[in-house]
Amino acid sequence: MLHLILADSELETVPPEISSEKSIRWKAQRRGRKPTELILDSNYDHRIMRKLPDSERRGRPDIIHVCMLAALDSPLNREDLLKLYIHTRNDKIIDVASETRIPRSYNRFIGLIEQLFLTGEVPPEGPLLRLRDGTLRGIVEEINPEKAITFSSREQEFRRESLFDEVKKEDDVCIIVGGFPHGDFLSRVGELSDEIVRIYPEEFEALTAVTHAIHFYEDEFEVLKGSFNK
Repeated sequence: MLHLILADSELETVPPEISSEKSIRWKAQRRGRKPTELILDSNYDHRIMRKLPDSERRGRPDIIHVCMLAALDSPLNREDLLKLYIHTRNDKIIDVASETRIPRSYNRFIGLIEQLFLTGEVPPEGPLLRLRDGTLRGIVEEINPEKAITFSSREQEFRRESLFDEVKKEDDVCIIVGGFPHGDFLSRVGELSDEIVRIYPEEFEALTAVTHAIHFYEDEFEVLKGSFNK
């Protein structure tokens, strides 16, 4: 099974230090929530976010949205060979059930994630998303994979044919992808990875890394071929 982790994801609720801003309070009132229950979103809050450290990379729930859509709709997930986790900059973990179908509407997705951060589980009956405290190291240790691989644009080029060396289909493999728009990991991925690889000379989006990670695994273990032979 492939365990895919979106690490250091820029997904968080509005920090207290900007929660009293007029536009934040107005949006909270309109949505029937407290300001600190809203999801920070640079699409709307970019001006106010200049007051925050690392403001240029924070507030990117859109990255998580598109990555989740792609991963959960993949043949690998449909064959029950994918486990997806979201790890955030504030060391929150979202455990994603394979049968989860998140809204394609971005605004509905934001509402869902706000509810998740508020209640810890959604939907209330038979939760498919669960929020808990936890570190990236903690997730990797829970998985205890046969091999842990991090995709990073700052490391050496890799050989496609050696990515899953000494790994069998029944083994647990972990691939870590950054859930942020640019820059480097905040977590110490080097201590958690058997291998850190660069799959393209230039930096690219998290969505591209996610789709390639899934495709590489599907191709290596002939997942699509196996699905037609059932």
